[in-house]
Order: sequence, then structure tokens, then C-alpha cells
Amino acid sequence: MLHRAGTVVRVGTSAEVDRYIAALEHPLKPGIVRLRLAILASDEAITEHVKWNAPSFCYDGVDRVTFRLHPGARFQLIFHRGAKARPADTGLTFSDPSGLMTWPAPDRAVVDLPDLEAVAAHEEQVIALVGRWILT
Repeated sequence: MLHRAGTVVRVGTSAEVDRYIAALEHPLKPGIVRLRLAILASDEAITEHVKWNAPSFCYDGVDRVTFRLHPGARFQLIFHRGAKARPADTGLTFSDPSGLMTWPAPDRAVVDLPDLEAVAAHEEQVIALVGRWILT
């Protein structure tokens, strides 16, 4: 469950990711937990599992957003379109009014979250990006 402004939002966490988070040692763990719960609470169709040794979020059975937790004392969210690039991805257009995304490839973007202040400052923007990304 996630508590927001006096209300309780039910979050569908997975036991696999719950165990992973419980064992996780990371300096930004509170920010990772915060974003994980916010992403899950943003759309009941989003599911999660562990991929690339980190929590990953799926929509309609396809991995779409995955944490990158190592190396270092920061973390990233990788916005992707599944395990393999699809031919249609080369023409992908996605607008990022937040300016948080960098594009290492035509079909994948990265959001860097270097500290807990960045997580707090950009949480709403990140959740909006996730919501739009999963529908592309």
C-alpha cells in the first residue's frame, strides 16, 4: 500500500521484487522504493518482476521500464520497448517535455536520478513519462 495525501492507494507488488528490495543494499534505496511504489500505483495494469538484476515494469506482458541500480551511488530508469529492438522502433517519436530523458538508442531512453532530492523533485514528471511510454 502507498499512502498519498491522506488516502491509501493499493499497489500490486510482486513477491519476487519484494524479496529483491528487502535484500537490496543501495545508498538510494528509499528513492528506489518510492519510485517503485509510485509507478505501480500509477496504473493497475503495470506489473513487475526482476530483470537485469533490478525491478522491471511490464505493460501488457512486455517489459517497458527497468531500474538500473549499479554501478555507483545513483540509479537510472531505462525506458525500452522489450528485450529486443523491433523494426518499427527506428521511427519512434516520443516527446519529453520534462527534459529528463537522454537517448542512447532510437528505441530506448534513460532518466538519471543521482540523489534522493532528484527523486523527490522529479517523481511526478517520471510517473507521467512512464504513463505515456507504456502506451507507445
